[in-house]
Amino acid sequence: MGSQKSRLVVYYDGSCPACIRDRQFYERLAGKGGRSVVWFDITGQEAALRERGIDPDQALQELHVEDADGRIHSEMAAYILLMERVPVLKPLAWLLSLGPIKRLVSALYHRWVQRRLAREGRLPTSNREP
Repeated sequence: MGSQKSRLVVYYDGSCPACIRDRQFYERLAGKGGRSVVWFDITGQEAALRERGIDPDQALQELHVEDADGRIHSEMAAYILLMERVPVLKPLAWLLSLGPIKRLVSALYHRWVQRRLAREGRLPTSNREP
């Protein structure tokens, strides 16, 4: 498996301490296998995100991953793709791919992200209550 062919670009929120901790945890678990993962901090990168077809507001609210073919995967599909690369996380990736579990985890994750962004004053205007 060549590193270029299997390369993933993970668009993550570098202004989020929990996101940084998650990245560090993933890198520890992935070890050498994580070398083909490129981490792109979306902070202040609205134009670059739009060039890749990623809405900056959506990038704040859910994980986006670009695969080696240039396809963008978001939300749980992005997490699953990332986790499948780490042997110890493969069972979790499989579990998250199951419909009911995927929907539940997705809903909980979105609620957590919305609260975090609101608390930080970074909630996109399209998601603010009138």
